[in-house]
Amino acid sequence: MKIYTKTGDQGTTALFGGTRVPKHHIRIESYGTVDELNSHLGLIRDQNINEHYKKVIIQIQENLFTVGAVLATDPEKAILKSGKERLNIPKISSEDITLLEKEMDVMNESLPPMTNFVLPGGHQTVSFCHIARCVCRRAERLTSALNEIQPIDSNAMVYLNRLSDYLFVLARKLSHDLQATEIKWIPKK
Repeated sequence: MKIYTKTGDQGTTALFGGTRVPKHHIRIESYGTVDELNSHLGLIRDQNINEHYKKVIIQIQENLFTVGAVLATDPEKAILKSGKERLNIPKISSEDITLLEKEMDVMNESLPPMTNFVLPGGHQTVSFCHIARCVCRRAERLTSALNEIQPIDSNAMVYLNRLSDYLFVLARKLSHDLQATEIKWIPKK
């Protein structure tokens, strides 16, 4: 199988279902940003972190492939003539969202309460988490904008929102685990 097809040489790409759209279409921006986020998560997983976090990140990465597939599917071609869904994979479930919430709750138990915003940084691994959090927020913004044009699966939207929260808590937990200093943002008066 060749990697290059030359079908995108004129600035268009195909959605799942065959519809061709410009490569700058908000749907492409949405799932492209989810793909970028997934790559950042791979970078976090490659760090010297707790194996449990690595296992959770793998689950998240798999779920992001699902979110990307949902976003890459032309909603007008999502249902086949047979009545079956074109995208024949499990969608993001409430259990996937609950997993992120439970993981945050467990991590938060060992963290001091937040009294101020914290500056991103303190350790390279923590910084990777903050970058991933920001990319996740961008994916969420783009997906939200797409949703106004063509509604998408609501659990995919909720998942991205919860994931950015998870990445923030993971950054704080890794700061704690790695004994990195969290610098509080205290506005000058």
